[in-house]
Amino acid sequence: MPHPIVSFATTLAGMARGAYPRRWTPPVKSIARWSIERSLRWRKDTGWLNGCNFVPSSAGNQLEMWQAETWDPETIEREIGWAADLGMNSLRVFLHDLLWKAEGAAFLDRVDEFLGIAERHGLSTMLVLFDGVWNPEPVLGPQGEPTPGRHNALWVQGPGRAILSDPGRWPELRPYVDAVVGRFKSDARVVVWDLFNEPDQSNPFSYPRQELSGKTRLADGLLNEVFDWCQAIDPEQPLTAGIYLGVNGAAERVSPLNRTMLKRSDVISFHSYAPRSKLLGTVAYLERYERPLLCTEWMARTLGSSVSLIRDLADHDVGAWCWGLVDGRSQTRYSWTSWLRRPTDDSGPWFHDLLHADGRAYDEAEVALIRNVATSKKRALRI
Repeated sequence: MPHPIVSFATTLAGMARGAYPRRWTPPVKSIARWSIERSLRWRKDTGWLNGCNFVPSSAGNQLEMWQAETWDPETIEREIGWAADLGMNSLRVFLHDLLWKAEGAAFLDRVDEFLGIAERHGLSTMLVLFDGVWNPEPVLGPQGEPTPGRHNALWVQGPGRAILSDPGRWPELRPYVDAVVGRFKSDARVVVWDLFNEPDQSNPFSYPRQELSGKTRLADGLLNEVFDWCQAIDPEQPLTAGIYLGVNGAAERVSPLNRTMLKRSDVISFHSYAPRSKLLGTVAYLERYERPLLCTEWMARTLGSSVSLIRDLADHDVGAWCWGLVDGRSQTRYSWTSWLRRPTDDSGPWFHDLLHADGRAYDEAEVALIRNVATSKKRALRI
């Protein structure tokens, strides 16, 4: 969930230093664990992946989604059914280290139940282990009520600031990684492992004063550890971590963290909330890596990242997970800037999400397009 102000500021700083060349060619070979050939076989086996970042409308964050007290399989079943009806075949879902620490196998059993629900509706799942976005101080238990009109008012980071800031505590996270990846490493219902969502996000609209100084350096160190842990487990599914800064042609120059993501990911993933021309530029840039591409976050209507871009992603065989499905407690129909100025009414266009809480489409033309592209892509792959 990147903020455009961060990308813009980073790009300006790089331009001022003369850091970004007009054209940069990535190395032919990568040190990612999987060979290019293996990653391409994976893409052939899975086909085109199309879905959404999923949290049920009854949950405001990862903790509410998975904790025993607020676990809501009935809503999950209903809303995943709606995703399937749209032609989606995959979901991106966020986990949290605190859930494993508190509940252990009981938490994993709920993940297993979720995977079963998704499979019944014909959808695979991408599991996200860690997240660097929004509240840096996660706490288990009741999550309270979201501030009205505020985008992702309850969403939390994982690990929290206390652990991320202290490399001496990073080994505390390994049992969580070992348990989750170890249990599902050969599970065909899991299609990809996303190790860390936007690890160095500075959260300028929401929690700028609470964020760590040197977060990029710390996040890069922890991400490398997580790659090592996961590679030791050797799952049958690919590992990835998605770039979100510098995606339009300067990703390697932005930070060592981006270089880690691009060099160690088995398949290349990225976020883009940009209009069509910039999205296509990103795809052209990343295609030079010769690995499957996954756009794990996209679609923000007021930024020009419209649902119509699904056709371009499909045409380039880029996996596509839009942000959001059903409007609910996450409140992502409001924009990131709602943290600075909350809307006075609901008359403006939705930022994210496709459906109302009762399953009605926000825009019938949008959902018709998603179905059409999914059907056409499926038909083309059969030929």
